Amino acid sequence: MEDIKIIIASAEHADLIAEMSQKTFYDSFHEQNTKEDMDKFLNEQFTIPALRVEVGKEGNIFLLAYLNDVPAGYVRLREEPLPDENSSANAIELARIYCIKEAIGKGVGSALMKKSLSIAKELNKEVIWLGVWEFNPTAIAFYKKFGFEQFSEHEFLLGNDRQRDVLMKKTL
Repeated sequence: MEDIKIIIASAEHADLIAEMSQKTFYDSFHEQNTKEDMDKFLNEQFTIPALRVEVGKEGNIFLLAYLNDVPAGYVRLREEPLPDENSSANAIELARIYCIKEAIGKGVGSALMKKSLSIAKELNKEVIWLGVWEFNPTAIAFYKKFGFEQFSEHEFLLGNDRQRDVLMKKTL
């Protein structure tokens, strides 16, 4: 049985989170996107300075997962209203949930999701929501397994490529 531990990350973990962000995003999406778009996105979004700001910013909660004492994935939760002009729900966004390739299928993603849902409930949130690329059926199925349902969509810019994200939410 695998040993999974989840901690709340602090500013001292920013460099590790930046490294994991680059690796997991690249591993997940490089085959479906151009090198230029991937490089542009990674060099703008997942730099060490950018992650240092995010990790320490109020309203952000980062969770780090360790599989057998090796960093295996992370989550970024951020206090962000539901992107629906008709909604007044007290919401939190599951802005990122990433696992290293070697940890996929070993329970890390599920452990991170369960901890994220627990934290959202502890914060008395009514809704947790996320955006997921429309061409990521594995992730969409994972979110549905946890009770998330599609409610909208929005544009996501990866480098210079305009893509569509499906927005999903779960009432807590």
